[in-house]
Amino acid sequence: MDLSTLQKVAALARLDLPKDQLEEFRSQISKILEYVDQLNLIDTGDVDPDDFVHSQRNVVRSDEISQSLSNEEALANSSRTRDGCFRVPQVVDQG
Repeated sequence: MDLSTLQKVAALARLDLPKDQLEEFRSQISKILEYVDQLNLIDTGDVDPDDFVHSQRNVVRSDEISQSLSNEEALANSSRTRDGCFRVPQVVDQG
């Protein structure tokens, strides 16, 4: 991975990588990607796509209606609310 790709990935992940450590991070990520490439060479043709390492499958509790918090109780400890909803920082660009 080159430095410009590392910087683009870091920006997408909203990571502020120190400029003096970019080369170290680039080297580490390159080693990880090389390892993943090695894993891609493994022949998995004889492996059933839905094989599991354990015998249990789809172990979930039954879906039952139970008592929950009222809207007021849910919002009680929030520092920012409006119109009965939690207020959070905007994360999606409107432009």
